[in-house]
Amino acid sequence: MELYRELQLYEGEESRYTYEERIRVMMEPLMNWYETNARVLPWRTNPEPYWVWVSEIMLQQTRVEAVKPYFARFMETFPRIQDLAAAEDDVLMKIWEGLGYYSRARNLKKAAQVCVELYGKELPDTYEALLKLPGVGSYTAGAVASIAYGKMVPAVDGNVLRVISRLGERTDDIGKQSVKKQMEADLKAAMEDVLEKKGKEKNYPGMLNQALMELGACVCLPNGEPKCAVCPWEGICLAHRHNRTDTIPVKAKKKPRRVEERTVFVVRLGGRTLLKRRPETGLLAGLYELPGTEGHLSEEEAAQYWENSLSCRAKVRPLPDGKHIFSHIEWHMKAYEVFLEEETDQAALVKEGEEDWIFASREELQTVYALPSAFQPWKKFLK
Repeated sequence: MELYRELQLYEGEESRYTYEERIRVMMEPLMNWYETNARVLPWRTNPEPYWVWVSEIMLQQTRVEAVKPYFARFMETFPRIQDLAAAEDDVLMKIWEGLGYYSRARNLKKAAQVCVELYGKELPDTYEALLKLPGVGSYTAGAVASIAYGKMVPAVDGNVLRVISRLGERTDDIGKQSVKKQMEADLKAAMEDVLEKKGKEKNYPGMLNQALMELGACVCLPNGEPKCAVCPWEGICLAHRHNRTDTIPVKAKKKPRRVEERTVFVVRLGGRTLLKRRPETGLLAGLYELPGTEGHLSEEEAAQYWENSLSCRAKVRPLPDGKHIFSHIEWHMKAYEVFLEEETDQAALVKEGEEDWIFASREELQTVYALPSAFQPWKKFLK
């Protein structure tokens, strides 16, 4: 701890100490803080590889509190990796419904199948093998390898990029892969240095990675709002010392999202609702959706759209508008409830319409077919 105290004392002489030295000395106070302040989470109480892997995939782009009930349902439905590998797609999508980024669920199943075929129904225990699984990048491979298997590899996500950037007052663009790779190398070197002195106690690599994530999630918050007064690094963090937590980390602005205007239909026939399966590639690939069309249609245009499409009479009433934001696209949606004539033949409609149409009952909407969160504004009309 001597260098840590020096870094606190020499306020005007930060240049005497390298960025690498700051990373090395931060580990002990961070670990002490984590042992006292770590949140109790299901996947931490049982850090077996399967649990760690599923939780890390779910936590991508999703808050911890939102993930907890999904994780519980997922593990109840697919308690073993072979259960996930054999999952029916509709069941898997229903369990995932509302969590978003559905490609994560598909990749989980694909990776589970690889594990069943090649690794004896277990996740591989090396970073390199984990990295080859569908849907697994350097962060997830590092998290599983270190937390579940005690391997000495870093796990660098957005939280870690932020806290390390602030610690060393780094102004590199954290959106660049080269910056992430350098930070992974820096952390690995620091972990190796500390482990050489401390020995392999308490799964140090896994605990360190979780401590860094926890610090970013609970204390070193984004958007210039960190809780520096309770941070274990308050005394050595250069961004805090120089009042730069509002400008660090640096990340280039994303291109503006493309706005698409759409009209969505809740189509009723004999107590059932029409669903349409999307193509197997592209946005919301392979998921069921409420049918729609490009552009904003008036009420009269909406009725005419269905009468022209199905050669049957349709009554239309407006529903509330909706908006959904994807990573690169925004959907601005008008919506209508469409009532088809009761005598209309459902089977004939599907046959004459599209093969991927389904008329679902209220029970099937609740228990079988998953609707993406883009259609959340109209779910209350489906009950």
